[in-house]
Amino acid sequence: MPPAAERVPWRWLAAGRASRSLVLVVVFVALLLDNMLLTVVVPIVPTFLYTTEYEGANSSVAPARTEPAPPALKAPPFSSMFSYFDNTTVTVSGSTSAMELVNGTEISPPSQPPATSPPPPSGCLEGEEFLAKENVRVGLLFASKALVQLVVNPSVGLLTNRIGYHIPMFIGFVIMFLSTVMFAFSGTYTLLFIARALQGIGSSFSSVAGLGMLASVYTDDFERGNAMGIALGGLALGVLIGAPFGSVMYEFVGKSSPFLVLAFLALLDGALQLCILQPSKICPESTKGTPVFTLLRDPYILVAAGALCFSNMGVAMLEPTLPIWMMQTMCSPKWQLGMAFLPASISYLIGTNLFGILANKMGRWLCSLIGMAVVGISLLCVPLAKNIYGLIGPNGGLGFAIGMVDSAMMPIMGYLVDLRHTSVYGNVYAIADVAFCMGFAIGPSTGGAIVRAIGFPWLMVIIGVINIAYAPLCWCLRNPPAKEEKIAILSQECPMQTKSYTTQKTLRDFPLTDDSDVEAESAE
Repeated sequence: MPPAAERVPWRWLAAGRASRSLVLVVVFVALLLDNMLLTVVVPIVPTFLYTTEYEGANSSVAPARTEPAPPALKAPPFSSMFSYFDNTTVTVSGSTSAMELVNGTEISPPSQPPATSPPPPSGCLEGEEFLAKENVRVGLLFASKALVQLVVNPSVGLLTNRIGYHIPMFIGFVIMFLSTVMFAFSGTYTLLFIARALQGIGSSFSSVAGLGMLASVYTDDFERGNAMGIALGGLALGVLIGAPFGSVMYEFVGKSSPFLVLAFLALLDGALQLCILQPSKICPESTKGTPVFTLLRDPYILVAAGALCFSNMGVAMLEPTLPIWMMQTMCSPKWQLGMAFLPASISYLIGTNLFGILANKMGRWLCSLIGMAVVGISLLCVPLAKNIYGLIGPNGGLGFAIGMVDSAMMPIMGYLVDLRHTSVYGNVYAIADVAFCMGFAIGPSTGGAIVRAIGFPWLMVIIGVINIAYAPLCWCLRNPPAKEEKIAILSQECPMQTKSYTTQKTLRDFPLTDDSDVEAESAE
């Protein structure tokens, strides 16, 4: 092979490592796989636990109930018997044999269950009490990922400031791969809980490092908004594919199959990261980022984080409770439990890509305000559905509205740091991810308990009203003040003279020339 041909792959790699578009592709794929694993378990876990625990516990007593009866069966004491001779009902003592009743005028109907526990509707699952308890257990399992991610996120933000984004991104891939394999071969609630918590650690590394990398590569606010919209499209596509993919594969292939497919896709993502990102390279930030606690004291960042938290809390509450509610009220088969989330996923995919561009034109604050109001209205309409087709409208509106909020709030986070703090993005996107995780931690963990206490419809009313009440706060993000603007306000209110200082020095071109110092002084 000639030397020129040997250098072609290396030239391609060098060009790829300098390309912002390929960095966007890497982040897109990482968010896609993370959220596929996030939602693929939604239709699998409730039915898997029901099959293995409830039906498994009752299978031992099932043979005793199906044994053939002896020739002379005794009727239960004081059974109610219907006489076809004179159309009356009489009470017969337990000493009357079944054969005598057949030969006589009284025929015993099948034994009836107690009046306190009526049989479930035809086609519905048995075990109402078990399903009620399962709301809480499934909610805690789903929340474990977000709770762990909530704890790990601040540490990942600090780590990215010290060593860059590449190594944490690759660490996230490794942990996600291990979590996916563990999901495939876990057969108990405890192992599933550990796998879900492990996923939270990997997701923290991938999301914080990925979004921070995008914000550092796309410095223009308009370009950053478009890039964030595309990256969130990967998140939306993962949510879109995950639940239907999991329900269909679990129904027709088996529990391990969807997780093994995701593990294979995760390996491809790891190979892509090795080629593009060079995860062995340490690239610390050139300037020290603003501390997390300083950012948390910024009211504008808190308003943006609250919008992310409460809007996503609605769908987080639906994930563990909606499938069980459908099993109880709609008698839905397994494949429908995941398909119920399909309208929300499709509309979220449309919303993030559409409003990644439109939000900058109409005002991101207005986009998020309208989005949160629509989230609340959609959640109020969910309990009105009588079958799976009645969920299409509310779930579709919910996904579209959350896409509006996410595509507006993620760029605002980076813009607020540029405007009011140091332009280092690891910590602020750690806060954004913490807000996202708080919604997915508080939602499932409290949602199951609320459903058990007051019912699924009241849960939707509570979270819907919260979103509608929070929506007006997004108006505060309409025109947030910069540091220089705050100093100007102070100088108007106070007669004393104030002196303003820029937060960052002017960057000079390299290599330095003899006249560079003179140019820098004149610029100051």
